[in-house]
Amino acid sequence: MKDVRHPDTAELTLIGVMSALSDPIRVGLVRVLGDGAERGWGELRAPVAKSTLSHHLRVLRDAGVTWTRQEGTRCFVNLRRADLESRFPGLLDAVLDAAEGDDVGRQVELRPESQ
Repeated sequence: MKDVRHPDTAELTLIGVMSALSDPIRVGLVRVLGDGAERGWGELRAPVAKSTLSHHLRVLRDAGVTWTRQEGTRCFVNLRRADLESRFPGLLDAVLDAAEGDDVGRQVELRPESQ
């Protein structure tokens, strides 16, 4: 992973965040990360190719929904809950509640050994 840019909280846009959350796989990733724990990319299991999962994680990062850090050859991701809450109060909780109620993103899970 190259040196990546994370948008500042003030740069987050509603359209950018909502666009990033318009895909069920990305919503599933956010649901998994909703517990606040930082996760290694290898801990995430989704019904897509690794390159597609990487794309979804990049879209979330570029929109400011997640934060990614690299440690050696491993990449870790966590949800930018505080930043999203300060910029768009209540939005993330509303999206997560609706996703759970409609069972959106259920196909994304943590690998069993990660739980």
